[in-house]
Amino acid sequence: MTVYALAQFTIHDRAQYDRYAARFMEAMEGHTGRLLAANESPQLVEGTWQGDKVVLIAFPDEAAFHTWKDSPLYREISKDREAATEGSVLMLKG
Repeated sequence: MTVYALAQFTIHDRAQYDRYAARFMEAMEGHTGRLLAANESPQLVEGTWQGDKVVLIAFPDEAAFHTWKDSPLYREISKDREAATEGSVLMLKG
């Protein structure tokens, strides 16, 4: 079953976040995830929004998501994202 990683966050250290972003696609290489959307100005249609950016990635299954998320390269670069942002990452079954 397809799963989606949905991240929404506020960036408070642009330089550190940009280091993460510069290597993000490299960390996706060799994995079966597919970046569907990455937007720093999502259009709010209903309700409230408390972030600067939203990212949506599709994976063929939960195992593929965890393989990518726990890969050495992603763990390495995610330190910059974790330090530079506040927000949430959800895994959604689709």
